[in-house]
Amino acid sequence: MGANNSTKHTVRDENEEVNFNHFEILRAIGKGSFGKVCIVQKNDTKKMYAMKYMNKQKCVERNEVRNVFKELQIMQGLEHPFLVNLWYSFQDEEDMFMVVDLLLGGDLRYHLQQNMRFTEVSVKLFICEVALALDYLQSRNIIHRDIKPDNILLDEQGHVHLTDFNIAAVVNKGTKITTVAGTKPYMAPEMFYPRGQICYSFAVDWWSLGVTAYELLRGRRPFHIHSSTTAPDIVHVFHTATVTFPPAWSEEIISLLNILLERKPEERISSLEVLKEIPYLSEVNWDAVLEKKVLPEFTPTKGRLNCDPTFELEEMILESKPLHKKKKRLAKRVKDTGKSPSVLNGNLQKHLELVERDFMVFNREKSKQDVNKNEEQVTLEQTKEEDEDGKNNNLQT
Repeated sequence: MGANNSTKHTVRDENEEVNFNHFEILRAIGKGSFGKVCIVQKNDTKKMYAMKYMNKQKCVERNEVRNVFKELQIMQGLEHPFLVNLWYSFQDEEDMFMVVDLLLGGDLRYHLQQNMRFTEVSVKLFICEVALALDYLQSRNIIHRDIKPDNILLDEQGHVHLTDFNIAAVVNKGTKITTVAGTKPYMAPEMFYPRGQICYSFAVDWWSLGVTAYELLRGRRPFHIHSSTTAPDIVHVFHTATVTFPPAWSEEIISLLNILLERKPEERISSLEVLKEIPYLSEVNWDAVLEKKVLPEFTPTKGRLNCDPTFELEEMILESKPLHKKKKRLAKRVKDTGKSPSVLNGNLQKHLELVERDFMVFNREKSKQDVNKNEEQVTLEQTKEEDEDGKNNNLQT
C-alpha cells in the first residue's frame, strides 16, 4: 500500500505540525466501530505506528463526533505500559487521524478465532497486567466500559495493551454512572437494572475482565449472552444461570474468577488493592509485572501479521476512498476545483466546519520535549538560586 508514496523524505521543521504527509502508509490491519486502522512509518524517525482514521462526514452523519472527541481527550492524558498510547492526532479535510502504539501481536479475539486456548499461567499474567492498567485508569477516574478480547492487544513479547476508549467514561470521585454503554456479553449485571435504577462504577470493568479471562481459558464465555439478547433475557440469565468450571482447572483460578464474576458489585473485586490480597496472587511481584520483567508464556508468532488479511483486501478493492490514494485524490480535487471543500448541504457543511474547528491536535513527542525543556529550565534556576545563596552565605561569614 505504500507504493504510491514518495520515497523522498524532506527534513521536517520542528515547529511544523505533524500531518498525514509525514507518514508512509504500509498496509491495513483492522477496522472498528469508528474507523479503520493501518500500519504507518513516520518519515523522519522511521518509527512504526498504527494509524486510526475516521471519515469526518460519516462521523457527523452517524452522530459519532462527540465520542471521537471524548476518546481523544481521554487518550491525550494517558500513558501507561499496558495501554495503547496516543502519539499524534491531526486532521485533514476528509478524515480525523489518531496515531498510536503499534502492537504486532494481534488482539486476543484473533487468537481465540485461531482456536488458541490459553493456559492458566498465561491468563494469570494477563489478569495482572490488565489489573495494573485498570488501576491506572481508576487513579484518573476513568471507567473503560468495554474490556473484552477484541480490545486487548499483544505486543511481540506477549504483554497486553488495552485499547479503544470511545465509550470510556470519566467519573467524579464518589459519583456513579447511570448511562448504559458496552458490549452485552461482557457487561456487568448492574448495567441491566431497570431504567432509573442503573447506577455503577469501576466494578463493571473487573466483571468484564472476569468474563474475558474465562473465555481465554475455555474458548467460550461463562454466560450464554449475545449482542442480540434482550435486556430482560440477560437479567433472567444472571438470576438463573450457574457458571460452570472444567474439573481440570485449579481451585485457585476458579476462586479468582468467582470473585471477579460476583453478581453483586459491592462484593466483587473492584480495585488492585483487593486483587493483591487474593491468595492465588500473593506471590506476584507486581513491580516486575509493571516493568514487563515477567515473561509471558504465550508469545505471538513472529514474522507475520497476527490479524485478518481481508482488511488489506477490503481497503484495496472495496474502499471507495482508499487511504494510500489520498494525496493524489486531494491534489486532483484542488486542481479541478481550485478549492478543497466540495459542495455539501448547508447543515452538514456547518457540522463539518465545527469538527474542523474543535478537533484536538496532539503531539506527544513535542509535549515530552516541552516537559524536558521546562525541567531543564527549573534545574538551571534552582542552580542559580543555590549559587546566589552560596555567595550570600560567604559574604555573611
